[in-house]
Amino acid sequence: MTLEEMVGQQLMIGIPGTEATPAVIKQFKDTHAGGLIIFRPNFYSAAQFKKLISGLESALGRNLLIAVDHEGGRVIHIAEGATVFPDNLAFGRAGSTAYVEEQGRIESGELRNLGFDVNLAPTLDVLTETFSPNIGIRSYGRDPDLVSKLGSARIKSMQEGGLSACAKHFPGQGHSSIDAHLGLPVLLGTWEEMQATHLKPFKAAIEAGVDTIMSSHPVYPELDASKAPATFSRRIIHDLLREKLGFKGVILSDDLEMGALRNICEVGEAACRAVAAGHDIVLICHDLEAQRRAFQCLLDGYRSGRLNVKNLEESVERIQNLKRKRSKRFASNSLLPEAGKKLSLEVARKAVELNGNVNLPPRGDDILVVFPKLSSLADRIFIEKDCLDEEQFIKSLFRSFEVDKGDLNVQIVDFDPEDDRIAALENLSRQSNVTYFFCFDAHLYPGCRRLLESLQDTAKCLVVILLRDPYDREFVRTDSLCVTAFGFRTTQIRAVLERIFRSQPAHTSQHI
Repeated sequence: MTLEEMVGQQLMIGIPGTEATPAVIKQFKDTHAGGLIIFRPNFYSAAQFKKLISGLESALGRNLLIAVDHEGGRVIHIAEGATVFPDNLAFGRAGSTAYVEEQGRIESGELRNLGFDVNLAPTLDVLTETFSPNIGIRSYGRDPDLVSKLGSARIKSMQEGGLSACAKHFPGQGHSSIDAHLGLPVLLGTWEEMQATHLKPFKAAIEAGVDTIMSSHPVYPELDASKAPATFSRRIIHDLLREKLGFKGVILSDDLEMGALRNICEVGEAACRAVAAGHDIVLICHDLEAQRRAFQCLLDGYRSGRLNVKNLEESVERIQNLKRKRSKRFASNSLLPEAGKKLSLEVARKAVELNGNVNLPPRGDDILVVFPKLSSLADRIFIEKDCLDEEQFIKSLFRSFEVDKGDLNVQIVDFDPEDDRIAALENLSRQSNVTYFFCFDAHLYPGCRRLLESLQDTAKCLVVILLRDPYDREFVRTDSLCVTAFGFRTTQIRAVLERIFRSQPAHTSQHI
């Protein structure tokens, strides 16, 4: 390879649109980028996506490393051909390695058939009592041993099926109260605390043979006295991960365009600092000009001696080994879609938690359902087709349980409703025998929290269903029935209503 070609191997970039246009092809030729990361706007069908990948690789005359964040739950980008699994926290609640092993088998078959080489999962961050707005239900839970067990089992199963896994976000950011997409977290855990909790799952992943590890952006001042973000910290990436923990695979950065790094330096400089810290691949997911600047900055860095060419050669060898391992594109999938749907619903059922010192609500007339406008998120995250018409979805689901004997009043509400909308819902709840409020993150949306408090004051009988992270339980009073879904996917919503209306025994596990 030329120096330019080797530098390009260190770039994993995102693209606009769903086609291998001349502009997209030119971007890859100019930057020599070796990797492509896929997001929701790049995918609308299996046939379209296969055409995109085949066309791009054919035009370039070389294979790319194709990656996607297919964590399950909150983080899904595939609209067809892949199971919509619940979040890791639901699997953590279920607690069975058999479930995650089956998940790994299913997702490897599905994603390899679509043309993916790497699934940027699982998330191995360990939660703590600290509110975690970014990780939350993406984690298996608070118990580092459980996170280690489930994470390593999924990794082994996924990779046995021919799909490379990625353990993230090293060295662990489950205790961050700041979303790194928006700002720079500073995490004060000591070496002893990190060893006892947050590093454990990554050690287990390395022992399981994980192909790739993704780093995190936060500052860990107790791990690196220079207070550099982990992305730029050679002490954390090279000394700890590569040398002390002995990881031999490919180290990826998180997206260098995130808010955590934005105020420190521009993306080209960030790429140089990340590579100098020990990353093999840096991710630049959206900005095409930033991708070009990163390529040029890296190239200049190697030419000037700022960056070590021997280290580059070693990185390229690791990347090429990974590509050779995943050389069979569009492998056939022998698993039926029903297997994924069955597992998804079974895990969702196991995860449901029911709390409250009240009886289950009566069946009959005058039922009010307040449900979030999930469709308003569809331009940013994957929303299942059934949920794009929320009212019809909820009516169909409730009536499948033969709950209402009259009109079912379904109100679709914004995530952060205004006071006049809250007042209108108050009046409706006073007139209803039972109110079901599907709560979506009262921690983040003040209007959602005000609505929750208002309904607890006015509803004759209130059932609160927590759809996103479970932290909102602290806002729910004991005279309300609180049911935690640990996610907002359709299987999880169905599982919650099954628990309510069929009075299944409550799950008593203490894992958050």
